[in-house]
Amino acid sequence: MKWLVAVGILVVLILVVSFGLGRGGAATLNVIGSTSIQPFAEILAQEFNKTPRPFVVDVQGGGSTAGLQAVANGVADVGMCSRDLKPEEAAQFTATAFAQDGLAVVVHPSNPVRNLSLRQVAGLFAGDLVNWKQAGGEDRPVRLITREEGSGTREAFQKLVMGKTRISRKALTQESNGAVKELVKHDPCAVGYMSLGLVGQELKALKVDGVAPTAEEVVSGRYPLARPFLFVTKGPPGERAREFIDFAASPIGRQMLEREGLVGAR
Repeated sequence: MKWLVAVGILVVLILVVSFGLGRGGAATLNVIGSTSIQPFAEILAQEFNKTPRPFVVDVQGGGSTAGLQAVANGVADVGMCSRDLKPEEAAQFTATAFAQDGLAVVVHPSNPVRNLSLRQVAGLFAGDLVNWKQAGGEDRPVRLITREEGSGTREAFQKLVMGKTRISRKALTQESNGAVKELVKHDPCAVGYMSLGLVGQELKALKVDGVAPTAEEVVSGRYPLARPFLFVTKGPPGERAREFIDFAASPIGRQMLEREGLVGAR
């Protein structure tokens, strides 16, 4: 699926070149990457841009891997990554954790299943459990919804849930949290995974090993599917990047993120 990552990077490049400078000709701090982080970064940027500065923050998606590539190539000033950096990436980039997120396992609200063990979640996405009655539900087929290769959400799910077991090739691949949400909310047989902060009221997020997927349980360390939200730069952040990153970690930034269901940096 490397071509998907390449397409994501190409789209980001087109967007950056198309928009060029920010409003009124001001310089732009380009923030590119994870579609899980994107809506939260946009909220931060909107508030940040209200204060007059010689630059504005522009946020684009494309995926965690595309964000890292954009930073490496000098297209982005800041990358957004919704997973831990790999050792070779950590040697190349400077990462700042500005929030923590839970990965929610989501189903249609009509699905009677409320709790799954971590082993059952892995069994579903490996294709070993093919009917919901095998997981305590009704006699219905399981339809798997997963994220694309290069997605930080998928890589975090692979690490936290699947380990060395591959996600079933029968899973339907989607390229954003929003696309996963749309499919699951219209399909009583579907199961997917997405950022806890983006679940909303239209889906049911399942307990995992008896622990509810809430910000409080992410903080407590009891919820097993937690991951960092990172801002990534090539080397130490420049002055403008540092200003935006510091804003995300400020009391105002934390309050904004926590209102959206994340755990702000401390």
